[in-house]
Amino acid sequence: MDLVIVGSVAFDTIKTPYGFVNRVLGGSATYCSISSSFFSKDVGVVAVVGEDFDNKYLRYFLDKGIDIRGIEKRKGKTFFWEGEYSDNLNDAKTHKTELNVFKDFNPTLPGEYENCKYLFLANIDPDLQNKVIQKVKNPKFIGLDTMNFWIQNKKDSLLNVLKQIDLLFINEGEAKLLTEESNTIVAGKKILELGVSRVLIKRGEYGAILMEKDNVFLIPAFPLEKVIDPTGAGDTFAGGFMGYLAATEDKSFENLKNCILAGTIMASFNIEDFSIKRLNSIGFSEIKKRMVKYIKSISLDGEKFLKQI
Repeated sequence: MDLVIVGSVAFDTIKTPYGFVNRVLGGSATYCSISSSFFSKDVGVVAVVGEDFDNKYLRYFLDKGIDIRGIEKRKGKTFFWEGEYSDNLNDAKTHKTELNVFKDFNPTLPGEYENCKYLFLANIDPDLQNKVIQKVKNPKFIGLDTMNFWIQNKKDSLLNVLKQIDLLFINEGEAKLLTEESNTIVAGKKILELGVSRVLIKRGEYGAILMEKDNVFLIPAFPLEKVIDPTGAGDTFAGGFMGYLAATEDKSFENLKNCILAGTIMASFNIEDFSIKRLNSIGFSEIKKRMVKYIKSISLDGEKFLKQI
């Protein structure tokens, strides 16, 4: 198995200024795995769902070639989230969270998954993230996401798991909360001091920053005129990143820049519609076309610039 993704598969009810959807497919593992499948052809998912999770939803994974042996179906209901976005679409107001079977989620990896080359641990309890890491035998690269709840309530566990990974995905507010710093770059440097090799700070509409000890890379978001639903954007970004990394098998800083580009483009598609609807409508040719357009918009001939001044 090239890439294994551990996270949530859920149902979401979402309202934005551009519409409303009820009980659509969501969850971190859903967005991440579907996004990564455009680049890596050997992706497995570890998650838990309830009896209400009809097999038709599993088709979304299977149609993308995603291995679902790690999705466990248990007695009870599937994780459910209901939220609403205001006009600026930056933050969601949560109306309802029902953990259901996800409350007792205990990730179980099929035997082949334990030999995965690349592992992404989505936003779950850091103790569970640590448990998965101990099961995986010799991964080449581990990426991990987290959130403010774990930073505030399980910081010691989170700090322990950070020392065992290759890259932390974290949004700007969470980075500042974790380090108690107000400056994003300073926060990034302090996170590196905690023992993680690299940190990728997600900044929403302002793009992302990748940092390691001696390197920093900043990239803008893809310019869109209209955002329909930002739910799952961060997970879609991580999926594009990890999928491209698994496909290229190159974890140099230069290639990680390309991974960010892949993640940025995938996230730009995701936010153009609700749930995974947009991700299901695109093909790789459309992804490539947008990548070319994006690269042209951010490229600069630095050598020529320096010669002219």
